[in-house]
Amino acid sequence: MKVVIIDDTPVNLALMQALVARIEHCETQAFSDPEAGLVHCLEVQPDLLIVDYMMPGINGLELMRRFRARTENMDVPILMVTAAHEREVRYQALESGATDFLSKPIDKNEFIPRARNMLRLREHSLMLAARAKDEEIRADTQTQRADEEARRAEELSQAVKRATADIHEREQETVRRLAKAAEFRDPETGSHIQRMAHYSAMIARRLALDTQTCERLLAAAPMHDVGKLGTPDEILLKQGRLTPEEFEKMKQHATMGYDILKDSASPVLKMAAEIAYTHHEKFDGTGYPRGLKGDGIPLIGRIVAVADVFDALTSSRPYKKAWALEDARAFLEQGRGSHFDPQCVNTFLDGWDEVMAIRARFTD
Repeated sequence: MKVVIIDDTPVNLALMQALVARIEHCETQAFSDPEAGLVHCLEVQPDLLIVDYMMPGINGLELMRRFRARTENMDVPILMVTAAHEREVRYQALESGATDFLSKPIDKNEFIPRARNMLRLREHSLMLAARAKDEEIRADTQTQRADEEARRAEELSQAVKRATADIHEREQETVRRLAKAAEFRDPETGSHIQRMAHYSAMIARRLALDTQTCERLLAAAPMHDVGKLGTPDEILLKQGRLTPEEFEKMKQHATMGYDILKDSASPVLKMAAEIAYTHHEKFDGTGYPRGLKGDGIPLIGRIVAVADVFDALTSSRPYKKAWALEDARAFLEQGRGSHFDPQCVNTFLDGWDEVMAIRARFTD
């Protein structure tokens, strides 16, 4: 496995080279000149790129953007070295293509496992790509090629999900990808995610919450069911009523979602963690996972509960037909004070014209 290290500080270069040398089956190229290092990476694709943020000429963010500009480099893992306080830099690095981070000063007990895990991910990806290529060569008819493509696509999809989950456990700043992964596994549609998020933001605005909170809620609400990544397919995709034992497993997704998101430094992801943990609580204390009651349930959880249930009721699923709008309204009204916060229900129904506009805008 080819590892390239780019850092303008000789001491850091020497330290990281020595640490990579402890990882089996690796060869290292080190560059103190970021331009020269980038030229090398564009000519000889590495299996892992380790890059410092603050360097003369081009910094680590610009170097990553140039490297990722080539499609063939999109799957190469990048480990960025930053100071622990450079939180904004980390956000920008995620947008530029960073896979994971290390804080200065470098800790060998953190460096080696992170580098080894990313190399294993890269090795697995290359193995799957090589296997797919061999299978394509062996295919001798159009039908066989189509079957092999479908099988390879499924293998790659499963590998991406496993690898993404592994990365997110180590660096939860990238958890936004999990929301998309959860959307792909869940029989709910992307339009449901959009509708319930906009319903939630609408309730928050009408409750006179501040603009920043409303905007964060709009961004965080789509991650309410991210914990369903841990729900078995036979339960998540079951057509028909769940057994009591299956429902107990399904309920675990609220805690799983909270555990995935809770340690993030991002205000949006902190809010998403709270939503994942509380949107299945009920106003009378009969909800899950903690049986919270009344104002003991965070307001954003009470808001999302109304938005999510209404859209779930009025949407078609493989296991049910969509409810009529009036029946869904009646369900919310009947649940005031038991399932739902009465104020949130009243606010939602008072904005019925806006509800209908959102529903028309984000159709399935």
